[in-house]
Amino acid sequence: MQSTTQYTNQAEPPMPCNHKFLSHLNLERIDFEPTTLIVGSFNPAWPATNTAGWFYGRTLESCFWDVLPRLYGEPSLIKAGPEAWQEFCRDKKIALTDLISTIEDADENSKKHQSILGGFSDKAIMYNFEDFAFTNIIKILQNHPSIQNVYITRGITEAFWRHLWNPAARYCNLNHLHERKLLMPSDDSAYHHEAHNEKNPGDVIHRLEDYILRRWKGEWHF
Repeated sequence: MQSTTQYTNQAEPPMPCNHKFLSHLNLERIDFEPTTLIVGSFNPAWPATNTAGWFYGRTLESCFWDVLPRLYGEPSLIKAGPEAWQEFCRDKKIALTDLISTIEDADENSKKHQSILGGFSDKAIMYNFEDFAFTNIIKILQNHPSIQNVYITRGITEAFWRHLWNPAARYCNLNHLHERKLLMPSDDSAYHHEAHNEKNPGDVIHRLEDYILRRWKGEWHF
């Protein structure tokens, strides 16, 4: 009798890297009508070293939850957690999303890809992967006409990011929405901070977080 067992030497199929909070990206989880949308880049579901409990949740690398509450005159939430962050956003009618929803050609079985994504570098993503699924920012804005203020928390100097953001920026301009690019809330902005202090010896800002806060105040809608 012929055996029905099949043997294969094929490796395990690739396992793409989804956004860690994939079900949040299109604002499916919010229970309020937002007036402000803040857009980041990507938060990988793997490797396991990504301990973020929510957007911008790697607080050793990002000062987002220090800067944003203080922008509203409230205490830093850098030592808080997802529940407090979500409550703050609900109170201020702020929604969060990211540009990339999935890196399709990332392979969870690849040690190289694990290492690349474990470095949490936007540049590494841009240079090492080619197949992406993106969040439709324009559709979010169309589905939530209450949003009047739109911010992106990374630079768009590289063509990759300009290609993603420029259509959303044009939509905001055509629809008279307040669209601004915010200084990245991380050590990636240290160069700007140092340059400011060198050029302004009478206006030295000692902490990076305070410098980012000042820059955000110059772009915010109030």
